Amino acid sequence: MPLRLAPTFGDALRATGPSSGANGRALIGMWVSTGNALSAEICAGSGLDWLLVDMEHGPNTLTTVLAQLQAVAAYGVPAVVRVPFGDPVVIKQVLDLGAQNLLVPMVSSEDEARAAVAATRYPPEGVRGVGSALARSARWARVPGYVQNASSHVSLVVQVESAPAVEAASAIATVDGVDGVLVGPADLAASMGFPGEQTHPEVVAAVRRVFDDVHRAGKAVGVNAFDPAAADAYIAGGADFVSVGADVTLLARGSEALAARFIPTQGPSVTDTY
Repeated sequence: MPLRLAPTFGDALRATGPSSGANGRALIGMWVSTGNALSAEICAGSGLDWLLVDMEHGPNTLTTVLAQLQAVAAYGVPAVVRVPFGDPVVIKQVLDLGAQNLLVPMVSSEDEARAAVAATRYPPEGVRGVGSALARSARWARVPGYVQNASSHVSLVVQVESAPAVEAASAIATVDGVDGVLVGPADLAASMGFPGEQTHPEVVAAVRRVFDDVHRAGKAVGVNAFDPAAADAYIAGGADFVSVGADVTLLARGSEALAARFIPTQGPSVTDTY
């Protein structure tokens, strides 16, 4: 039975062009880092524009990513999967799971961006291994012409998160097949000598520089900003998409707030030991 795949996150970014987002606003998303399909489904129904399933720092495997993609699919929310690194084998496996939207971290040069694109495309344009008849990506050969049109079913965002990457942001953004660039201020701050200081003025200036360079290349640019004030500032500064939180941090801070509200502080905290 012929099937059609959902539009990609890249399609959403291109809908109204860089620096305009959906209906003239930034696309707002969050991290799903628990590795749990139920958590992903809860977040998918929240009204956010996109979700990110994190394999780099979250406890995710191919099996847990598959379950989350299946859980989110019913809600029509783009699920972006961040792979641990730009390994073409890992990228191939995640794409075969049916992921249509990838985020590749730690891309610091034009060559690395080109390699990430190649990993998402079949020969002769790339190096992705052909196995769609066996995989959820083409719904087991139920999507007509999947192999011939696979690049139209996949969007790629690359993550700029180091001082060298800032210098190369313009060249990275101009690579054909890169749909967007996401700035990671945490690693960028560490790379610039300000670990833990994501809002240091020099870090913020570097982020804004990437915004300008990527927009001049005609591509969408986003940023991680879990602090609401920082998120507001980056949205005002032209971010096309912003990740504003994570399931794990919401659970951590929410449970801490409950404890602080209902439990009096008495003696040593149980967090003194691990």
